[in-house]
Amino acid sequence: MTICLVDVEQVIHSCPAHPEPHPYDTRRTVVDVIPGGPCRAPVTIRCGEVTTTIPCHRHEPAKRQCGACRVIVTERTITNHHPTGVAG
Repeated sequence: MTICLVDVEQVIHSCPAHPEPHPYDTRRTVVDVIPGGPCRAPVTIRCGEVTTTIPCHRHEPAKRQCGACRVIVTERTITNHHPTGVAG
């Protein structure tokens, strides 16, 4: 299972159309990646006379991928900034 550790930074504001504060700019920074290792359930595919084996993450949907190919994204921190001042 590959684990990606991410920091999220959001800039929020209020506007006449939507008076409740809401994010308008979201940035994500990848802090760390822990690799899951080699595929444990490779898939054999055929095209005519040619046969090859590929990792399951290239062929299967996420719920059918092996534990090594599946990706988990974890948000380490979420920071909200609400700028003050008037746009000019």
